[in-house]
Amino acid sequence: MNPRQIDRFFGILARELDQPVTVILTGAAAGSLFGHVRPSRDIDFAIRPARRGASQWQRIEEAIAHATQRSGISVNYAEDIDRWGAISLMDYARHTLPYRRFGNVRVQLLDPAYWSIGKISRYLDPDVQDLIGVLSRHPVPAQRLLKIWARALRASPRSTASTMFRRQAEHFLRTYGMRIWGKRFNAERSIKKFQELLADSHA
Repeated sequence: MNPRQIDRFFGILARELDQPVTVILTGAAAGSLFGHVRPSRDIDFAIRPARRGASQWQRIEEAIAHATQRSGISVNYAEDIDRWGAISLMDYARHTLPYRRFGNVRVQLLDPAYWSIGKISRYLDPDVQDLIGVLSRHPVPAQRLLKIWARALRASPRSTASTMFRRQAEHFLRTYGMRIWGKRFNAERSIKKFQELLADSHA
């Protein structure tokens, strides 16, 4: 998925919609707009209408179906993408970056730190490469990332997924931290800080 394909989809969607909506892009599509382009088959996003109601949502669903058919691009969307995974995205809608407006469609990008929650949760090789690519181009201070990851875990029910998230976060810090934050990055110290933040309910 590249920026031209993404723009084309939302341009078509805007022509189909007769009401204003806000879109929050995540997944590989957001990574592409952050400068890390890789092959991807779909666009993942939250979509929120300015006016709530069954009739508005039905028109949104129809508009997305038409845009998908006309563009040939598959999409995954929800009014609230926090429901997609076992690890909470918390107040993600308050942490976005502006991208573009297409008519009635205002497109924003999920803040890289919040975007990284989904990538650490899944942690397949493409997700790891997405993390490296985006965090290298859009640096997030390690301490901020640790706080957000710890908050996300504390906000999530205890489960196998939360255990895996913690292990995968620690693996990422230990394996790729120096590549992203430089030679002075101390992985073991950061992992210890992460564990302390997980134990501190007031952090």
